Amino acid sequence: MTEKLKKSTEQIKTLVKKLKALVKEFIDLNWKKLANFNQYEILGLDVGSSIVKAVQLKKDDQGYKVIAAGIAPINAGTEDGEYNEEANTIRAINRCLKSAGIKTKLAVSGVYGPEVVVRDFKFPSLMPEEIESAIMLEAAQVCPFNVDDSIVDYQLTPNGKDSTCGILVAATNSLVERKKRFIGSASLNNVLMDVEGLALLNCLEGCEKSETRRTKAVLNVGNSFTTLAIIGDSSLPFIRDIAYAGNDIVKKLADKNNVSVEAVRAALPGEGSADTDLNISASLAQACHQLVVDVNETLRYYSTQEKSDIVKEIFLCGGFAPVKGFVELLDEQLSPKVVLWNPLDKMRCDAGQECRDIIQKNGHALAVAAGFAMRSV
Repeated sequence: MTEKLKKSTEQIKTLVKKLKALVKEFIDLNWKKLANFNQYEILGLDVGSSIVKAVQLKKDDQGYKVIAAGIAPINAGTEDGEYNEEANTIRAINRCLKSAGIKTKLAVSGVYGPEVVVRDFKFPSLMPEEIESAIMLEAAQVCPFNVDDSIVDYQLTPNGKDSTCGILVAATNSLVERKKRFIGSASLNNVLMDVEGLALLNCLEGCEKSETRRTKAVLNVGNSFTTLAIIGDSSLPFIRDIAYAGNDIVKKLADKNNVSVEAVRAALPGEGSADTDLNISASLAQACHQLVVDVNETLRYYSTQEKSDIVKEIFLCGGFAPVKGFVELLDEQLSPKVVLWNPLDKMRCDAGQECRDIIQKNGHALAVAAGFAMRSV
């Protein structure tokens, strides 16, 4: 009886080991499947303050190829007498995905604005167990918000044996949860939360490769924020979100021309009728003055940082970028050369004519979404 019991016990132990091995294999396979992100399954989703943009990419030996692209405005109207930002945003996400024919439920999205911080750090050489507490202390000093109510992450960069260097990223819990709630309510799974400025640099590195390393920047002028993202010889990113953007410029233009905001928007690319007598170019410089000042101050600050080179070239993108005379104005008033940038323009397109039209007309506004999509291929 004792021998039988002993034998049964050994058999049970063997079965348990096999079961554990099978479970581990199952978990590993599913984790690898998620971590490797099949290029047909992930979309880059840029949920802005007034527009939703989506991009799907595939990478092969020839570079990136556009599988799908979509764009949809977030309606400002109401259905029941009360404005519901969340409901309107979710509807816009669904319209965007439907118009682009995107079926995947896995999305890479991101955050931006005053509740997000991206900073490089350099400490004396630390033991692995000391790094996290040092970074949390650094985050508490550089973040304009309470780090105890935030998500803080970091990436170490090689710098020899005499120091511990890297990049820290912090964002408030409320901002991250709000964005995840929008995406989850649209029946999507947010598999990665990125930072929009870093996504812009990711897109730049993926689309504009050069033989010689030079300090470059992306200036993304959206509706509510302008993001200036810089990358130089050190490969350390510099990100600044500027609270002066397309909506502010439009309001200034409306005031200068004594017309409504709607009349100004009708004169902009893709904003209604092109048949308008409004002369945007005559007052564009005054309306953009604050933006020029903010960008110039940021460029000067960057150039004074340790081992930072002068920015040689700025790639201009965002919804406001194609406005007539805008790129010429910035090129004249900013020190670096400014070029209008449509990152999808050089990519092959494996989709229908509607997608090609979106790339041609709205490609300048899809840089962030494309950067998100590149995280997954």
